[in-house]
Amino acid sequence: MSQRLIPGTHIFDSVAARKGYALNKMCYSFNDKRNREAFLADEEAYCNRFGLTSAQQRAVKSRNVLALIAEGGNVYYLAKLAGIFGLNVQDLGAQQTNMSVEDFKDKLSAYARFNPPPLRPQEPSHG
Repeated sequence: MSQRLIPGTHIFDSVAARKGYALNKMCYSFNDKRNREAFLADEEAYCNRFGLTSAQQRAVKSRNVLALIAEGGNVYYLAKLAGIFGLNVQDLGAQQTNMSVEDFKDKLSAYARFNPPPLRPQEPSHG
């Protein structure tokens, strides 16, 4: 089966999973509040504790989600890290599309206006 390549898109496959294992393991640790606090107290030491590469550490320090994805980060794990940085889903989408957050939100709103979700069939009443 051939893979369809999308320019600028990083495929999370087994190679990316191996590359990003330490990064994703660190992000998973943020499920515990004490770990989030330890990270905020000393980011470099916390990254070293998990064995992040220098490229991964630079991406963490620069708050660059696209670089984190390129370094094997899985967006579902990175969401915890993004939350620590004070970033939300719209912030991540704006980074991924190289848009300002406001432009990204406007694009989402425009899409929603012209592409309403399909209506769900009525459930039969039981009464």
